[in-house]
Amino acid sequence: MDFPKYNGNIHPDEWINDIKRYLRLKNNDCTSGHRLEIAISFVDTNISLPTGIDGFEKLRNALKEDISFKIFKNTNKRKLQSLKYIPENKGGDTSKFISNFLKLCYNAEINDPEEQKIYLYNSLPINSYFSNEFYKKAKNMNSINELIKEFEDIVFEESNLIKNESIVALKHIATGKYLSSVEGLRYHTSGSKNQLVFAASPGFDPNSLWKIKFDKELATYNNTSIKLQHVKSNDKFLGIYYDGYTQIYYNGYNTWDYFKSPSTNYTEVSCDYVNSSYWSDNWMFKYSKSENHQGYLKSKDIINLSIKKPWNRNGAYVQDGSVEFLRSHDIQFTIGDDTFQEVVCHDERLGGNDEWCIELIKQYV
Repeated sequence: MDFPKYNGNIHPDEWINDIKRYLRLKNNDCTSGHRLEIAISFVDTNISLPTGIDGFEKLRNALKEDISFKIFKNTNKRKLQSLKYIPENKGGDTSKFISNFLKLCYNAEINDPEEQKIYLYNSLPINSYFSNEFYKKAKNMNSINELIKEFEDIVFEESNLIKNESIVALKHIATGKYLSSVEGLRYHTSGSKNQLVFAASPGFDPNSLWKIKFDKELATYNNTSIKLQHVKSNDKFLGIYYDGYTQIYYNGYNTWDYFKSPSTNYTEVSCDYVNSSYWSDNWMFKYSKSENHQGYLKSKDIINLSIKKPWNRNGAYVQDGSVEFLRSHDIQFTIGDDTFQEVVCHDERLGGNDEWCIELIKQYV
């Protein structure tokens, strides 16, 4: 196979290095002067070379002085300006993108990290997680290697973010079991008679999959409300139900309350359609180890989930109702021949039984 001619469509440094290797491999006995003659013969006739070239460095400099090299560099700069990063979940390939970016910088002889930083930033989707994080983290980067490492770290982090309508699972930290529900399964003794919720055995189970929903692409730790839709139950959501019809005799008064779990008398957690004014399914989350945790909700975060109870015992709606937290524990209940680990809401002090690890199963594209 013949070595390709130099025609101005490759960087002179790359072409010279390649042809020197080629000639050494082709004929080890060839003198350096003869190799230079052969190399010059591979330069296309549309490239005008001066006389007196007696070494590869002079040949390199002559190729760089030709107008074709200026056109080559400017072409690669324009390619850099139009380069766009496509996230992997939208069909992009980060490895190929970075390889292309580095090649274009090399061809355009853009070696200043600050200039490289601008081109890389401009390739990212406008006002996206990628551009926002890269802008913050790349400010103090002083080399191309640092820039690329930071870029890869951001891509990896983004792949673990919980996006709106992603499919997730919630693992109870204390017992290792997963928040689950089964369509048609209900308490038989008391309660709302809604579809019940429980903690299932460890391991993958389609009954433990939830579609998470919120009003932005990403959920932040600063006051984002989420909904959890059970994947297998035809649009049923995780929530609590207020018994606005049945009066309960409490402390000498007839009153109303939220349905209670028959096992422990904590607030019952269930799945239902969003079809009742007495149904609550807007959950808040916070990082379990830090009250002031910042950033986005991501896979493997350990969180506490809370829900507001907007109706009081007098049957009145209150804007700032009391708050309860999602809990599981080793208390069990039976339905028929099956035994289940209870999941409830409570207003007691937070502890290990209130910690849940959110796991990303499928990121919404």
